[in-house]
Amino acid sequence: MADSQVNVRRAEPRDAIHIVRFQQSMALETEGKRLDQSLISAGVDAVFDDPDKGFYIVAEVGGTVVGSLLITYEWSEWRNATFWWIQSVFVDADHRRRGVYTELHDHIMKQARESEDICGVRLYVERDNHIAQQTYKSLGMDHSHYDLYEIDFVL
Repeated sequence: MADSQVNVRRAEPRDAIHIVRFQQSMALETEGKRLDQSLISAGVDAVFDDPDKGFYIVAEVGGTVVGSLLITYEWSEWRNATFWWIQSVFVDADHRRRGVYTELHDHIMKQARESEDICGVRLYVERDNHIAQQTYKSLGMDHSHYDLYEIDFVL
């Protein structure tokens, strides 16, 4: 980014307020859903309270949190190792297309490659989010041969 350096770090509980706001904005923007403040706040806090659920990474520009993502875990008995799942990616609209996600992605990939027990990194993306898909492809990710199925008991 030409105007400011992007600082990427592991999120701390004090960042929860930003992560909650990002998730509410993302749900509204991508799916037209309004997330309940108390439910999403409890969900974000649960990650900070239980490291087995995952961890957040945030990006800051000029000391302001402008993006975040969540890493969760999937055990692979085929590989006897863990996949990291990139989830809940959000970059503030004023900072998109300026390298913030690339910095978040590179940070995660470096950590994953340095961890002996991580066998890969996965994510899912909205079928119609072609901009995000192109971003992921440009960063070396390949489209998987899997489709996602679900039964959603909450939303």
